Amino acid sequence: MNQLFCIAGMCGAGKSVVSDYFIRHGFEYLRFGQITIDELQKRNLPINEENERLVREELRAHYGMGAFALLNIEKIELLLKNSHVVADGLYSFAEYKILKEKMGSLCKVIAVYAPPTIRYARLAERKLDPDDTAGRNRPLSPEESKSRDYREIEKSDKGGPIAMADYTVLNTRDLPYLYSQLEEILHE
Repeated sequence: MNQLFCIAGMCGAGKSVVSDYFIRHGFEYLRFGQITIDELQKRNLPINEENERLVREELRAHYGMGAFALLNIEKIELLLKNSHVVADGLYSFAEYKILKEKMGSLCKVIAVYAPPTIRYARLAERKLDPDDTAGRNRPLSPEESKSRDYREIEKSDKGGPIAMADYTVLNTRDLPYLYSQLEEILHE
């Protein structure tokens, strides 16, 4: 039976790096936040922190805190028919509970951890890539990063999936260190 690996973590922790690792190992890919980007493009709004927050909050006001799980569940089920799936960017505890209830033991959550000092430096060093139309790896200033952290913890209930993760990987050193932890998860 194919499995769903949901990647949780704070901005800049390395969720995309972890997702890319699983993609290279044959997993199908889904980005929870792509719904936000699609909505911004539909509204012809620029992809930036303020507009993304506006859309995320509107979607959660309409669908509840589990919005991104609810809106992605059909895509996940379709992808799972053919392959294991890595889903990047599990946010709220409500989303976690929906996926765990719907998928049961097929859903595993991997929390990616790096302390704020490391994450903020990574985010500030990112270069804007014109080919990154999904806004997956855009730069944030340390002030924007801290503000986003606080909002995501206080308003998006982001700590729940991280605390309840099936696995936690540390992204505090180099890529071989991170990949060795992911390799253990794959072999398990």
